[in-house]
Amino acid sequence: MTIRSLGRADSASSLPRLRLPISRMTATMALLAAAYVPLVQGHGGHDADKIPEGETVSPDPIDTTLWIHIFVQMLAFGVLFPLGMVLGIIKNRWHVPLQILSTALALLGYALGHLHRGRQFNPKNVHAKAATPLFFLMVAQVVLGIYLKLHLETGIHARIRPVLRIAHSINGKAFPVYAWVQMVFGGITALGFCQGDHLGQCAAHFIMGGAFIAYGVLLTILLLVGQLWLRRTGRSQEFFDSAVIAAWGCVNTFTEHRWGTAWVKNDWQHTTMGIVWWSAGLVGVWLSRGKDGSPKRNFVPAFVILLTGWAMSAHPQELMISAMTHKMFGYTLMAVGVTRIIEISFILRDKPGLSANGTQIAGFQYIPVFLLYASGFLFMGANEEQMSFIAGAGMDHVAYILILYSLAFLLFLFVMVLIHIYDRAANPPTKPTVNGHVLRGGGGDEAQLRDANEFELDGLMTDDEDEEHAARQKLLKEDAVVEEDSGPGSPSTVGRNSDRVA
Repeated sequence: MTIRSLGRADSASSLPRLRLPISRMTATMALLAAAYVPLVQGHGGHDADKIPEGETVSPDPIDTTLWIHIFVQMLAFGVLFPLGMVLGIIKNRWHVPLQILSTALALLGYALGHLHRGRQFNPKNVHAKAATPLFFLMVAQVVLGIYLKLHLETGIHARIRPVLRIAHSINGKAFPVYAWVQMVFGGITALGFCQGDHLGQCAAHFIMGGAFIAYGVLLTILLLVGQLWLRRTGRSQEFFDSAVIAAWGCVNTFTEHRWGTAWVKNDWQHTTMGIVWWSAGLVGVWLSRGKDGSPKRNFVPAFVILLTGWAMSAHPQELMISAMTHKMFGYTLMAVGVTRIIEISFILRDKPGLSANGTQIAGFQYIPVFLLYASGFLFMGANEEQMSFIAGAGMDHVAYILILYSLAFLLFLFVMVLIHIYDRAANPPTKPTVNGHVLRGGGGDEAQLRDANEFELDGLMTDDEDEEHAARQKLLKEDAVVEEDSGPGSPSTVGRNSDRVA
């Protein structure tokens, strides 16, 4: 069965030929789902007696099968599904084949996750619990995709099809978020982290670090393709940033300290940081509008990030590698704030962007965006158990920080590639025009300006000048043809080139 066979039927007589392959595909997916139900129910349950009491994993090493499971699932959920999501948004013909391949790889990886030996895990681990709903969401996405490809639009289908299309779209766009959460759960489960007394600080590091990375992804989207959308909202970017900062500060103010217990150093820092966030966020919201109600840029979100980085760089730690990692995280976050203030105040000069159409981007604007990715990875990797693990492995803080920066570069690249694929399809490059005439060249602003000047001067030339200009253009074209045939150093062109110079 080809992808084209899933297209819209031209007449009612073609429907029987269309339903047969679709029904076979649906039956195949149902059989696959049924085959994996026992694996869902028995996930992580084999050889659980190898796990020492009080631990969540056995001391055995990770075997080859489990390593293959990890890499296959990272490829399927971390790379192919997000790429397929973008291809679906732009309605590319490779969307369906890629999602079929991703689903097949995900099912293979799912099976390998139950067939491994070596290290064993607590059957009630968070990775296993999250795998079940993720699996059924994936199957539901495939079934919805098959239904939409049938193009059934009469009768009851006319009413339910729009709803199912929206559900398919939302579920597909949320898959990168599902994948990110599940990969994080997989990492902490494989190492046996975030259990017991370590759960609170571990969750704080992964949630806050993930929030910085998500902020970086959103800023990347706004920087590359979202400036026109932002202008249509009638709000400045700092309005949205400040509103989120104020809301997050309120949460931190009342959740970082367990009320009714003694205050410790970290409680004071986290709680006061929450107070700074919501108070500064309110100021940022106020400054995001001018006297006439127009959107205005301001420094507040960047300054809050700068303050947060300074506070985190001085956060007390027990291990030296933890102190150095937190310090580098703080310095990176401070660099985000400083470069963001420079961008707004000196690069953009309080304007929404460098150009009215939002296409021009200064190289400096990428710096604060990337540093958000790096700060997110640094904070996620600075939890207590991870620091003890790295210290026990004999790795110093320099090597560890460089690894985290490498991960930030890779994710930054992948996000930009996805945005580029979307942007090329949604906004294909067009040749610039002047008064409806397409400009020649298109090789930069100088070439376009020269072409525009030539076009405007054509209307101001006299008849004699016009004839001379035409003769000169004819001579240049003849020279180009001769040079193409004979080469730049051939005898046939030397004389004519000399005549033209003279």
